[in-house]
Amino acid sequence: MKYILKENGGIPTSLLWILAISAGVFVANLYYNQPLLGMIQTELDVSESQANLIAMTSQIGYALGLLFIIPMGDLFQRRRIVTTSFSLLVVSLLIIAVAPTLPLILIASFITGTCAVMPQIFIPIAATYSQPSRKGQNVGIVLSGLLTGILASRVISGIVGEYWGWRTMYYIAAALMFIATIIIHQILPDMHPTFTGKYSDLLKSLFSLVRQYPSLRIRATRSGLAFGSFLALWSCLAFKMQQAPFHAGSNIVGLLGICGIAGALIASTLGRYIKRFGVERFTLAGCLLLFAAWHLFHWHGDTYTGLIAGIILIDIGMQCIQLSNQTSVMELCPSASNRINTIFMTTYFIGGSLGTFLAGIAWESWQWNGIILVGTTLTSGTLLLTITPLLFKNKQ
Repeated sequence: MKYILKENGGIPTSLLWILAISAGVFVANLYYNQPLLGMIQTELDVSESQANLIAMTSQIGYALGLLFIIPMGDLFQRRRIVTTSFSLLVVSLLIIAVAPTLPLILIASFITGTCAVMPQIFIPIAATYSQPSRKGQNVGIVLSGLLTGILASRVISGIVGEYWGWRTMYYIAAALMFIATIIIHQILPDMHPTFTGKYSDLLKSLFSLVRQYPSLRIRATRSGLAFGSFLALWSCLAFKMQQAPFHAGSNIVGLLGICGIAGALIASTLGRYIKRFGVERFTLAGCLLLFAAWHLFHWHGDTYTGLIAGIILIDIGMQCIQLSNQTSVMELCPSASNRINTIFMTTYFIGGSLGTFLAGIAWESWQWNGIILVGTTLTSGTLLLTITPLLFKNKQ
């Protein structure tokens, strides 16, 4: 069954939840590797920083996919783009499952990241076709599915990796994507392109949008820095859990992802309060939660209590920042929603890649203290980009 949608006319609840669940299933492919990095490192006999390149390469691929593929949603039929990308995703996941060397895994991980961007087409659908009074709430529902997929992927891959091996996880992921591709092809509505012109003109229009909307630049950058702080934790948590006092396997690392589901569960309820309290207040609250989380990781990071409490706080804080900033930028230019989302999410994942890269270097040099330094520094950048415009505004 295909749905017929009209801009600002409302989106059926059934379609909204299908988009939310699909977003979680698709984006999970980007994060299966995080609890498995220690196992991959051991099997391939590479260093921790080399194994960490798998996560970073996936995120770079995701950022480039956002930049060059997602804008096509304003130029071509979105259903065709989605189906093609997901078919390639099945192939890349199978390559990772059988790859004998790290370079081949890195290439396939890059392709996986590039093709896993399709859920970012779902967010503009929710924003464009929802009734104005429900835009924030409906975008929150899709983001909730997205974040649940991120967190659940760590739980599932950790358990599968511990008991059946890390390669098994990628065989399962490929099978799931094959099934999901068939379902999404059947239900995704036909939506008319909103941009007339050549693909090169479409890409040039991205730069015009960046220049035209200063708030887009600020909100995308501070969200990206916060995401870098968030991924600094997850990209190296598997290495920490292998050490004393935990000596834990990938299943425990994965189970820690359950603690962060609190952030995903509140996403659908947070959206309705954004207009009431404002984007800046939400972002400040998110920064405070991130700082509190890193404080716990520093002083109580060698206890499960400290880790669990910190993970809950960092996930809720990250959700506050992403949801408020992403929802607000989607309202800047509804006719260019895919391109606005492209700019936001490309910046977002560049920040995530930066956090992962810096965390890998910091771990090699200073272990857990280095990760804490990276996380608090990136969070400070988000805070600075939040309070500086407020200070100038007050002076005026």
